[in-house]
Amino acid sequence: MSRLALALLALAAVPAVAAAPTTAAPAIEAPRSRPLSGPELDARTNDIGALLRCPVCQGLSVADSPSSMARNMKTEVRDKLAAGYDQEQILASFERSYGEFVRLDPPMRGVNWLVWLGPLAGLVAGGAAVAWALKRSSRNAAAEATDPASAPSDLPSRDTLPADARLAGAVRRARELAYGWPDGIPPKPRSSAS
Repeated sequence: MSRLALALLALAAVPAVAAAPTTAAPAIEAPRSRPLSGPELDARTNDIGALLRCPVCQGLSVADSPSSMARNMKTEVRDKLAAGYDQEQILASFERSYGEFVRLDPPMRGVNWLVWLGPLAGLVAGGAAVAWALKRSSRNAAAEATDPASAPSDLPSRDTLPADARLAGAVRRARELAYGWPDGIPPKPRSSAS
């Protein structure tokens, strides 16, 4: 029984292995630029190194990273520039080896549109939510101003004292000190009918 299971497993794996892509990176095309040397080579090496993310540090560019991996990548960039490869060829070569993550400034294609437009969409959605909340609160405030019956009725009146005797005494003293009401009792409103 186990021989049969192994044979079936082997047969199932053959198409998957045959369909799997080769791991060898395709060869880089012929150089499209002139070979660089001297100070120009150093400057272009730093420029292109600043566009590549260090796989070790991940927050730094290859030009700024002190890791040995970044130094090796920078040497590879320098060698390719000296051989006559241009910036896009070098970036494409590193992208084939490390994926799009190696670019500090990824191109706007595929899923990268989310990286570029996601923050803008979030900002617009947040602004719309704030505008909606402000409009709703102003509409509710206008409705309460025009209809006094819709005002909250669960608020205590001016004469209400707490049920706790000690707290009621403190409220009366505070009213006496703050408003000058004798014994903290508010005066009766004057009637306008004379």
